[in-house]
Amino acid sequence: MTHHCHAIGCEVPVDPVFLMCPPHWGRVPLPLRRAVWNHYREGQCDDKQPSSEWMIAAERAIVAVAVAEKKLTPAQGQARVEREIALFAP
Repeated sequence: MTHHCHAIGCEVPVDPVFLMCPPHWGRVPLPLRRAVWNHYREGQCDDKQPSSEWMIAAERAIVAVAVAEKKLTPAQGQARVEREIALFAP
C-alpha cells in the first residue's frame, strides 16, 4: 500500500510512519509536530487503528499547513479540527 502526504492537494508518496512529505512537515509548527509524534504508535497505519489522540493531532497539523498555504481559512480549519474531536467524544 502506498501512503501519500496528507497535506491538502499533495500526492507525494511517503513512508507510512510520516504524516507528510518533508516540505509540508517543515511547515507544521513545532508544538503540533511534537503532538503528532507523542501520540504515534508503531503499526498504526498497518492495523488501521491509530489512536484518537493521534488522529486529532494529525488533523491539527494538516489544518496548520492548509491555513498557511491559504487552502483553508482559519475558521474552516477550526471547523475541521472540531469535527475530528467530535468523532471521538464520549
